[in-house]
This record gives sequence, structure tokens and C-alpha cells, in this order.
Amino acid sequence: MRHFLLFGLALASAGALQAQDPRLEGRLDPTTQAAVTGLLDSARAAGLPTEPIVDKVLEGMTKRASPDRIVAALRTLSTALRSARVALGPGAPEGDVIAGASALRAGAKPETLERISGVRGKAGLSVPLAVLSDLVARGVPVDTAATVIVHLAQGGATDADYTGLERGVARDIGAGAPPGAAAAIRARVAVTEGQSNGNGPPPGIPPKSPKEPRAKIPARP
Repeated sequence: MRHFLLFGLALASAGALQAQDPRLEGRLDPTTQAAVTGLLDSARAAGLPTEPIVDKVLEGMTKRASPDRIVAALRTLSTALRSARVALGPGAPEGDVIAGASALRAGAKPETLERISGVRGKAGLSVPLAVLSDLVARGVPVDTAATVIVHLAQGGATDADYTGLERGVARDIGAGAPPGAAAAIRARVAVTEGQSNGNGPPPGIPPKSPKEPRAKIPARP
């Protein structure tokens, strides 16, 4: 019986070592290491991508964050990954789940991910969801950003259309335009250029004036 117990403990230890990412070995205190390993094991069991979790640990270590803050950030990230997986479905690629988790952490709702997924089909979601997160990070209200991304998806926008929108909004904001107005007007221009397939502008985006190709920039004092 003792031999069986020792054998079982050896297998358990081997499994724990295999579950650890080599980039983290020996770099965390035992308590934090146990918490991180538990989160990684749980993510694997749920079919979630683990790379974002490891990256978050490494980021926290680089910033010299406390172990408690690192573990708290990992739990928040793990929750977002689970929510994104539920919203996008079990067959969603890891890249889409990761982008979906980022969008959720930026303030997007799971229903928004579901709508984009339902419209895009097999076209992939990582680019539109990444652009959604970027727009929010630039100061665009999350509801406006979500509306823009969903509507462009309904219009059959390509990945290039989304990245073009992102660049345009960044330029307009850099020139002094309010973030929400910049996103709304850039999306409005995309709609009038045929990307909406006749769906019309999304709620909250007024019809485009032919003489207004870009967001108006407030006059400098």
C-alpha cells in the first residue's frame, strides 16, 4: 500500500511540474506559484488559452507588482476568458477568445460579442474585437465603439476596413476631435462607401453630409 501511495504522489508531482510554465519556474514564491498553477490548470481544463495568463504573470513581475495584485489580476483575466468562451462558443479559436476577453475587460458586453460572432460567421473576430478594445482605450465610449463594430460587421466589413477605421479615428483624435465623434463619423463614412450593404447608419450615428468626410476638429483657442 505504501508503494502505491508513493507512486501516486510521484505521479501527482510530475503532473504539477508538467502543468507549470517553464518561464515561471523558480520565479514565484510557493504560495503565488500554487495559485498560478491552479489557475493555469483550471484554464486548461475549461479549454481556455493559457498564454494570456502567463503573459499577465510576467507583466506583473516586470512591474514588480505584489503577489496579491498579480493573483487578483489573473483571476479577473480568467473570468474574462471564461465569459468570452461562453459568448463565442466552444469552437471559437483561441485568438478570438483572447480578443473577446480584452473587449470584455474594456467594458463590452457579452451580448456584443455574440452579435459580432453571429454576423461574422467564419470570418474571424480577433481584428474587430481588437479594434473595439483600441477604440475604448482611445477614449471612445464603449457603447459607441460597440455600436460601430457591430454595424460594420452587419455590413460585411473586412479586417482591412476595421484597421482602416482604427487608423482614421486615431488620426482624428490626434488632430483634436472628440473620440466619440471621431469614431461615429468615421463609421458613417464607411457606411456611405458601401460597407453597410444598405443597412443604413447604426443607431446614434447621424446621416453623413457629403461635405464632411472626417470628424470636425474644434478650433484651437
